[in-house]
Amino acid sequence: MKIYHGSKEILKEPKYKGSNEYNDYGPCFYVTTNKQDASIWACKHDSVGFVNEYELNINNLKILDLTDKSKYSVLNWIAILAKFRNFEYSFEKLNRPRIDKLIEKYFIDIDDFDLIIGYRADDAYFRFPKGFISGNLSVEDLEEVFKLGNLGIQYALVSEKAIKRIKFVSAKLASKEDIGKYHSQVLEATSLFDRILYKSVNSYSGTRIGDLLK
Repeated sequence: MKIYHGSKEILKEPKYKGSNEYNDYGPCFYVTTNKQDASIWACKHDSVGFVNEYELNINNLKILDLTDKSKYSVLNWIAILAKFRNFEYSFEKLNRPRIDKLIEKYFIDIDDFDLIIGYRADDAYFRFPKGFISGNLSVEDLEEVFKLGNLGIQYALVSEKAIKRIKFVSAKLASKEDIGKYHSQVLEATSLFDRILYKSVNSYSGTRIGDLLK
C-alpha cells in the first residue's frame, strides 16, 4: 500500500521510535494514505515541507483497526489516547480517577500489534476526548464527529517489524496551496467542538462517562 508522511525534511529511513512519547499511540512513526493530508501537515509551520512517499508491505503484520466498528468502539480509542497523551496538570488532577478507570476498562495493549489504524487526535481534535472525559460530551457526541469525517484517519507503525517493511519511494515538495490549511482545520475543529458542546451541555442527553464507569 502507498503511504505518506508530511515533514519539514526528507526521511528516507524513518525511525521506529519517534522523539515524542506523548503522541496518540506513543513514540511510533505516523503516516497517512491521504497524500493531501500529508501535504497539509508538511506545511503546518507556514512553510513548504516535504511529502515523503513510501510503500508498505502489510503481509503478516498484526493490525489493530480502531475504525472497525464491528470490533471496537470510540471508547477503546479514547482509552489508548488517555494512556499515551499528556494532559495538562489541572485537567489531570481533576479527572485522574476517570482516566484510570477508562484505561482499566477499555484499553487495548498495542504492544501486541505492528500497525494501528485509528482516528487522528492532534491538539485541535484532542478537545473532543477531553470533553468526554470531563463529562461535557457524550459517546453519541463523539460518534457524531466520526460520522462527519472530521477527525481523519492515521496509520501508526508501532513495531520494528512494521518499520522494516517500509520502502522509500520519493520525496516531493508539498503544495504551496496547502500553507495555512492546517490552521483552517484547527478553526473548523474549534467551531465544531463549540457547536457540539453547546448542544450537549444544554440537553445533557446521551451516555456520559459516569454512566459507563459506575
